[in-house]
Amino acid sequence: MTSISAVTAANPLLEGWTAPPFPPARVLEGRYCRLEPIDPARHLDDIWAVNAGNDHIWQWMPAHPPQTREAYGELLAMMAAKPGIVPFAIIDKADGRAKGHLWLMEIRPEHGVFEVGYITYSPVLQRTRVATEAIYLCGEYGFSLGYRRFEWKCNTLNAPSRRAALRFGFQYEGLFRQHMVVKGRNRDTAWFSILDSEWPVRAQGFQRWLAPENFDAEGMQKHSLASFNQSVAMAGSVPLRRATMADIAALEALKTAAYLPNEAISGVPSLPRMADYHSAVAQHEIWLVDGAAGPAGPLDAALVLDIAPEAFTVWSIAVAPDAAGRKLGRALMDFADARAAALGYDAVLLYTNSRLADRIAWYERLGFRFSHHEEMADRRLTHLRKSLSKSS
Repeated sequence: MTSISAVTAANPLLEGWTAPPFPPARVLEGRYCRLEPIDPARHLDDIWAVNAGNDHIWQWMPAHPPQTREAYGELLAMMAAKPGIVPFAIIDKADGRAKGHLWLMEIRPEHGVFEVGYITYSPVLQRTRVATEAIYLCGEYGFSLGYRRFEWKCNTLNAPSRRAALRFGFQYEGLFRQHMVVKGRNRDTAWFSILDSEWPVRAQGFQRWLAPENFDAEGMQKHSLASFNQSVAMAGSVPLRRATMADIAALEALKTAAYLPNEAISGVPSLPRMADYHSAVAQHEIWLVDGAAGPAGPLDAALVLDIAPEAFTVWSIAVAPDAAGRKLGRALMDFADARAAALGYDAVLLYTNSRLADRIAWYERLGFRFSHHEEMADRRLTHLRKSLSKSS
């Protein structure tokens, strides 16, 4: 039997936790859309114009499709007056018109939980940057207030909604059987969530997908949101997973163990060891190799990728001393090459301290070539480049 003390140690008090406020109804501004608190007087005509006659978008909703402008106005008025939710109209900034609506709902400040739901996208809004950015704005708003958990729920028969949840980076958690009766029919509800420790990585994925450079002249995406939100991968036969904020302590311990020996040669603190990994997780792709104890234990290796529109850079690679000899470094560098190619880059860049001759020689054996030196106040960096094009 597990002792009470062991359970308490495994589930300590949440230091500094205070319940966030109920989300104030305010305008949320994005690049492509704006979420405005629903106002029937301002939004009804636009929403009715794009949703009238499109009864199919109400298939999975608890309400029946409004058949008249007046009925739709009554529905919007109900949303605006309903306690416990924050309903938004979705404004397309391209023309300033409302083209759908959604709610922040199931809001439980005492537990730090909020949900996006009652999502009603008109056909002209579906599969657009506006539709995706609206979900991002909801998540960013809730987490900025201090919420811990962002939920998505849907009828398990609603395959498009389940696919959308996974595309947006929500994690499937399970099925609530016979959870509700909706329009006289049983609803088994699929549950998905994003946690506060996961949100910085998910936000990064949204931002990279929404960036103008991710779209061609015809407005077609170059890379999918799912590719930016990829959370697991294989480096040959080595399983990888994306780091989250919950991995900060393990990352810092790994970097200390891996980089301290280099400092005896370089004579200065290693840049990766001194880095702020809260910022690194939010801004970079960090891929982890778990040790024998799994995600809760020490790490065997980590690869940090700085992926910018103009360049793909291996920002750091670290292998735990007790994991040496397993060729994890080579597996991670091969993965970096494959990741760069999949995202459309023609080269992989990296830099290291110029005094680390053995490290530079290893990179050269992997196909990297000298690019240039960079002089810093306390060190010289050697920059290297590996071409991924067949002609170079």
